[in-house]
Amino acid sequence: MLTGTPERCSWVGSNEAMIEYHDNEWGISSTDDRHLFEVLTLEGAQAGLSWATILRKRSHYRKAFLEFDFSKVAKFNCEDVHRLLNHSGIIRNTLKIQSVVRNARSIIAIRDSGRSFADTVWYFVSHAQVMNRGLLSEEIPTETVMSKEMSNHLKKMGFAFVGPTICYSFMQAIGMVDDHEKTCFKREW
Repeated sequence: MLTGTPERCSWVGSNEAMIEYHDNEWGISSTDDRHLFEVLTLEGAQAGLSWATILRKRSHYRKAFLEFDFSKVAKFNCEDVHRLLNHSGIIRNTLKIQSVVRNARSIIAIRDSGRSFADTVWYFVSHAQVMNRGLLSEEIPTETVMSKEMSNHLKKMGFAFVGPTICYSFMQAIGMVDDHEKTCFKREW
């Protein structure tokens, strides 16, 4: 029996980093606050850019933002933001960098209230992965009622760069929704 390259979601392409990300991370449920902070940061950085660009810069982001230790990033000040604006390995956008610090502080506030960031975001899907119906790429939404609700809630809590489209991409990335395309080998049903 001949086996070929498995069919993947159409957005993956042939880039090895994209293949690795799709096959081993995207759409897999995560409730680790540090990982969620990393994904939210990268999704915000990606706004207006390609995901392949962000994946190429991921190791730089990890170093720049101290392995996404939100308790440390929450202590960043104006000097840290200025330093990061000169970091050639990340997207040097003032608002995007400031949003990472702001979001870290918001996660700290959530945790100080006795909840986790994971509980806060997974609430929007009743703490269970939403299994979409194996859509074709052109049928997959860029935002949903749930992502709009999440966006509004996070903004009220002080988060930035959390519009409905970013929230939906975040939901897909951390496995809150399963949007593997109909023909993708990762489609479980």
